[in-house]
Amino acid sequence: MLSEREVISTLNMLRNEHLDVRTVTLGVSLFDCVSHDLELFTANVKAKLRRYASQLVAVCNEVGDKYGIPVVNKRISVSPVAVVGAPFGPDGMVRICKALDEAAKEAGVDFLGGFTTLVEKGFANGDRSLIEALPQALAETDRICSSINVASSRSGINMDAVALMGRQILNVAEATAERGGIGCAKLVVFANIPQDVPFMAGAYLGVGEPDVVINVGVSGPGVVKKALDRAREAGHNGKGGRLTLLDMAEVIKRTAYKVTRVGEMIGTEVATRLGIPFGVADLSLAPTPAVGDSVGEIFQSMGLSSIGAPGTTAVLAMLNDAVKKGGAFASSSVGGLSGAFIPVSEDSSIEAAATSGLLGLEKLEAMTSVCSVGLDMIAIPGDTPAATISGIIADEMAIGMINHKTTAVRLIPVPGKGVGEEVSFGGLLGKAAIIPVPKGEATDFIDLGGRIPAPIHSLKN
Repeated sequence: MLSEREVISTLNMLRNEHLDVRTVTLGVSLFDCVSHDLELFTANVKAKLRRYASQLVAVCNEVGDKYGIPVVNKRISVSPVAVVGAPFGPDGMVRICKALDEAAKEAGVDFLGGFTTLVEKGFANGDRSLIEALPQALAETDRICSSINVASSRSGINMDAVALMGRQILNVAEATAERGGIGCAKLVVFANIPQDVPFMAGAYLGVGEPDVVINVGVSGPGVVKKALDRAREAGHNGKGGRLTLLDMAEVIKRTAYKVTRVGEMIGTEVATRLGIPFGVADLSLAPTPAVGDSVGEIFQSMGLSSIGAPGTTAVLAMLNDAVKKGGAFASSSVGGLSGAFIPVSEDSSIEAAATSGLLGLEKLEAMTSVCSVGLDMIAIPGDTPAATISGIIADEMAIGMINHKTTAVRLIPVPGKGVGEEVSFGGLLGKAAIIPVPKGEATDFIDLGGRIPAPIHSLKN
């Protein structure tokens, strides 16, 4: 449990620094719901989700009230639908998606993740059906999130899947054109997707996970910024010496430790009250559009004029590393992504830098080599060719594959809009100016298809 000193520090974080538990995510396996009869399958799914999720929101609110720490989002993740729904075609996948959406609304959760397929090495029938169903499924539901894993460090990059997703992202955008292509905000393409992510849109319950489990996602970029600001104002390292970057990394690490302890405490109590095992605490600096809750503002506290200035990638590398170290020291159950997110539309400071031209796709891509995820919540022109989107995905997947890290792409081609225009999604999804995509032609490369092989991991005698 937290010490008295940590409790006082945590209360200050709550009052002034936007500390919260960003999400408590209930993972539910659907493997015991499987049936060749679609009606029976969806009935089984709804019954199981009702059994385990009916009290989730109420319990999260009770625990949040007890400790005075808000649980902002309550969510559900399920087994990969492409696997448990493998007998069904695209129409069946749409019906499954709608059934999951109905269950999410009944439970009162914000989002449900797991409309997922893992195709890094090839397609099965269920994979193709799910991907084909994406435009209709995401257009006709409100709370479903989808993740498509197309690459891994062990299997390489499935370029046929990359090509297909370039086309399907455009189709999803068009299917939700009247809402600015918002369907693409609920669709993410991954390399090396973890099995226990509590954050959307990538959350799903992996096949190696328990039947039911509680995973918690903790945030707090405002907490980290305030801690750094205090250290800069003091001007010394507390030991009589000059404040250096090493000292600031220590400040971040200690702050991450406190925030992780809070998240684990909340998650463990929610799990205990529900009679469900606790899984992982994912400490990821996930921003919101609110002022003071920005990852981008941390870069200014570190001495840069803005995120995007020279030195940005170095600062992000230090930030990501210190967060991971602090979280690992605080808990034996750290999992998910645990690091720093850079979603453009969801962070007011990052969005402002992108709008002003300080941050472009090329710089954002460089930053993803050292952060926790990838190119996230980026609005691009609606007339961007599918091959260009596929090329951007392939570049990002290569970073993940070679560096043995999770990377992802969540691009939003906004139908009918071009560079410099703005799109607003509301709520946590925020708003963004549409930024240009790199020039050049990738069609012939994408059309080659096949698989980019995995790198050599090690040579053993």
